[in-house]
Amino acid sequence: MNIGIIGFGYWGTNLVRNFANLSGAELTLVADSRIERKQFLGKLCPAAEFTTNPYDITDNVNIDAVVIATPVFTHYELAKRSLTNKKHVLVEKPMSSDIKQAEELINISEKSGKVLMVDHTYLYTGAVRKMKELIDNNQIGNIKYFDSTRINLGLFQPDVNVLWDLATHDISILNYLMSEKPTTVQATGVSHTSNGIENIAYLTVKYNSGLIAHFNCSWSSPVKIRMMLIGGDKKMIVFNDLEPTEKIKVYDTGYEYKTDEDKTKILVDYRAGDIYIPKLETREALSLMATDFRNAVENGEKPLSDMNSGLDVIRILEASQRSIKERGKEVTI
Repeated sequence: MNIGIIGFGYWGTNLVRNFANLSGAELTLVADSRIERKQFLGKLCPAAEFTTNPYDITDNVNIDAVVIATPVFTHYELAKRSLTNKKHVLVEKPMSSDIKQAEELINISEKSGKVLMVDHTYLYTGAVRKMKELIDNNQIGNIKYFDSTRINLGLFQPDVNVLWDLATHDISILNYLMSEKPTTVQATGVSHTSNGIENIAYLTVKYNSGLIAHFNCSWSSPVKIRMMLIGGDKKMIVFNDLEPTEKIKVYDTGYEYKTDEDKTKILVDYRAGDIYIPKLETREALSLMATDFRNAVENGEKPLSDMNSGLDVIRILEASQRSIKERGKEVTI
């Protein structure tokens, strides 16, 4: 399988490194608009050629699969051109700029029989896979809430707001962990720049079961936090992605409530038990993602982060954008 990668920036560099070392595949061509990146590619992957024209990859008859790691507003055009030219496609998150574009890409993929996959890398991490295992085995119980904080003094994006940039990670995790589909979203945000793109935003996602998910995202924080809390009626999970080793802690903590004869009073019994730190798989998530893409192309296996999971993320993001513009109005998904 001959692979071409479009975009050789920060994340593109990680993709080049992993696909260059992927067995059963050969990284043959890398495209980036900055000619000075050619020298770095020569050091990182001497076997791959360099071009400044992305169409040298999308239109190349010798390329079997295209990996797209460019700004969000370019995803649709590059992915569509690649799929139309009968190439398998792996595109960075989010898959496109809106639902209509995503649905069109999925339609082209299905008609051409070519793989369309989204790089939701977190789904391949040992931490998220362990959380999935704990939830599916009912060790956490019925999930009541999902609380995510992803903030830092970070790169202001020129084309998407902070939810499209940061919340995408955690929305993909939420959708992966929960089998239930969300019903409504509410979001608020603010832009402190002249371009009107929100750099701080808060998103709430609601479910018919009563599950509530909340996301706090910011490019304007003095500290970097990557924290997730998942509360079940049996146990609770704390996921701190900045921890070097003990990323997951399971708390045997919870509460039970009951009412007495006076219906206005609620009696709550609290339980505080042991803390369990599970051992996590340490293989690099991006390597697992690249392997999943290769297997999807070669064997027809359904990838973990497939095109439909990419569409589900965009549904929530687009609804959140509508909610922000309508001053926090609750929007049905």
